Amino acid sequence: MPATEIYQVVVNHEEQYSVWAADRPLPAGWTSEGTTGDRDACLAHIAAIWTDMRPLSVRSDTA
Repeated sequence: MPATEIYQVVVNHEEQYSVWAADRPLPAGWTSEGTTGDRDACLAHIAAIWTDMRPLSVRSDTA
């Protein structure tokens, strides 16, 4: 049985979230949010915390 790949939740300066394989270097402009787990767990976490999909710059301009 293959090992389950571990992912991490990452976030960029616009507060946009994504999942990234934990064993790979982060792409430029992204930082770890601190949550790790299997892909489904990371996606569930993102769904719970990222309730406004607009980039931060757009949210700030309309506030």
